[in-house]
Amino acid sequence: MSQTAKIINIQTKSGEFWDKSIETLPRRHLEDLQLGLLREHLDFAARNSAFYAHTFRIGGIAAGDLKSLNDLGRFPFINKQTLRERQTALPLLGDIAAVHERDVVYVAASSGSTGVPTLSPFTAADFEAWQDIQARLFYQAGMRAHDRYLHALNFSLFVGGPDVIGAQKLGALSIWAGTVPAEKLLFLAREFQPTVTWTTPSYAWHLGETARSLGIDPARDLAIRRIIVAGEPGGSIPATRQAIEALWNAELFDFYGLSDIFGACAGMCSARNGLHIAEDHLLVEVLDPATGEPVADGEKGEMVLTTLQKQARPMIRFRTGDIITRDSSPCSCGRTHARIWIHGRTDDMFIVNGVNIFPSDVEVAVRNIPEITGEYRITLTRENRLTRFQLEIERRDGEGISDGAVSERVKSLLRNRHGISPHSVKVLAEGDLPRAVHKAKRVVDLR
Repeated sequence: MSQTAKIINIQTKSGEFWDKSIETLPRRHLEDLQLGLLREHLDFAARNSAFYAHTFRIGGIAAGDLKSLNDLGRFPFINKQTLRERQTALPLLGDIAAVHERDVVYVAASSGSTGVPTLSPFTAADFEAWQDIQARLFYQAGMRAHDRYLHALNFSLFVGGPDVIGAQKLGALSIWAGTVPAEKLLFLAREFQPTVTWTTPSYAWHLGETARSLGIDPARDLAIRRIIVAGEPGGSIPATRQAIEALWNAELFDFYGLSDIFGACAGMCSARNGLHIAEDHLLVEVLDPATGEPVADGEKGEMVLTTLQKQARPMIRFRTGDIITRDSSPCSCGRTHARIWIHGRTDDMFIVNGVNIFPSDVEVAVRNIPEITGEYRITLTRENRLTRFQLEIERRDGEGISDGAVSERVKSLLRNRHGISPHSVKVLAEGDLPRAVHKAKRVVDLR
């Protein structure tokens, strides 16, 4: 067998699970597995990471102090700023890294607000484990070896780029498209008739609308019947999901990942009721963002992740900034790993008249009005020390409804759902708002 074949390790499976023994492990046994992995991981971090050796020592804590999963709360948080600072302190990989650079085979990166890429390193073992999780998530979303997969995510240091290898590991014919212009992507979709693709929710919508403008009916002329989305909350917003599905005559599956750990680490199953997170690789805490105290399942809180197996850079209690709810009860699909729902990010949230609002809350409203395109932009301003927001939307070409009527419908929906409404609604022509090939920028903060 060639070295390449060893790395990709193409597999064909039957049944409903990629790894049934792990995916359906009873909750008590899953938590026992997590505890054992966590003890080993904390010990590995303390022995091999200069940052954690120092942090644990000055905090008077050690891996041996972990008697239960609840004891993880004794260990300190890290966040994105920590990663930037530690990388700057010891370039290239930073002193959180637990392996020598010679053992690192791949790095992903996120640009961050400073413009300095924050690297996420992987050993060969890390990379192989990551792609096995991608194959697992693809499989639970219904992809099989007979599928043709069109990978439409950015390859330029983006952690989602290599996830195409997970599709190959599953055995699917994989087309490495990347973030090419919509017309090129549609050409590939027509020529090769892929059955599955992965992009962002906003780009899935834009691609379908572009197809129609070119005289292509996505539902009739193309073979895509499963669309995987990630990078924005839209995939878990029913109105957005239903609109994309109707446009393509396809089922939509939401995935979640983050560049700081690895690509997709949670995804929908056939039930499409939340995203199963890979709890054999990640320990999930859901905490009150202000107090750091745990919240109950079903309550909103910030997701804090701890790696359980990653060698290159262990991440102990990483504050993701993502606001989620969690359900740890078994799913109707038979999987026991917890399901999460992503509501937005702490840095995207804004407060109007005491109400916490996420862009996804606005999206629910605008996607429910058929006379508008579903594209939107929020502009935040401050007036008399209070936050105000202006909403820009697009009216569909050929719709006879007036701008005033559209504006009132949007305001009414937001008032009924959240008890607030925009300071103003600006109705634009179809196509006036910018379309994003990667993640859509929905909020402009002028405060």
